[in-house]
Amino acid sequence: MQLDVYLDTICPWCLIGKRRLEQALELWQGQQLPRIRWRAYQLNPEMPPEGMDRKSYLRMKFGSDQGAQRVYRSIAETAAEEGLNFNFDAIQRTPNTLESHRLLRFAERHGLQDQLLERLFQGYFLEGANLGNSAVLIRLARESGLPGREVEAYLASDEERYAIRQEDTQARMNGIVGVPCFLGNGRYALPGAQPPEALVRLFELMQQDGHTATEPADSSV
Repeated sequence: MQLDVYLDTICPWCLIGKRRLEQALELWQGQQLPRIRWRAYQLNPEMPPEGMDRKSYLRMKFGSDQGAQRVYRSIAETAAEEGLNFNFDAIQRTPNTLESHRLLRFAERHGLQDQLLERLFQGYFLEGANLGNSAVLIRLARESGLPGREVEAYLASDEERYAIRQEDTQARMNGIVGVPCFLGNGRYALPGAQPPEALVRLFELMQQDGHTATEPADSSV
């Protein structure tokens, strides 16, 4: 059973979805747990490498400060139900997330992808960390248990930068238009921060299917 979860590291609904997935895994009584892989999707693929001032970005996206406040107030209320206390006021910049996705690929090699993703989420939504800044990413990686010098060398290279862009492009070609999106066995797509019970039903389909795909099929969504 392979569960590919498409997400962006600055998407609040993705952290909410992660919490609900964790609850679903606790509820699941099946024969095996799904293998989870966090996959790259950029909400703002055209974001400049240096990112943007957060307030300017929100005004551009929602039309006004008041519009953004309404949206994020609703998100914060939903997050609180999952035990998450987002600190949106601490976020000063909206980053380009390409480098954070690359770092998640690196962490996967070390078996620390989930730990790093959690630290990236905590850093961004609770501490206002700039996930587009290499020094910040290196610090968060170290705090996740990754080897600092190897992380520095990796981020300084171009390794897997093209692969991340291709993964994002392929997701859009497969019909994924928002995140989180849960893709079971490369065949069953469940979009949005679904409740745990819906994710358990997805696990049931995956178990009945008997088909495990290491890569999503192009026609799966």
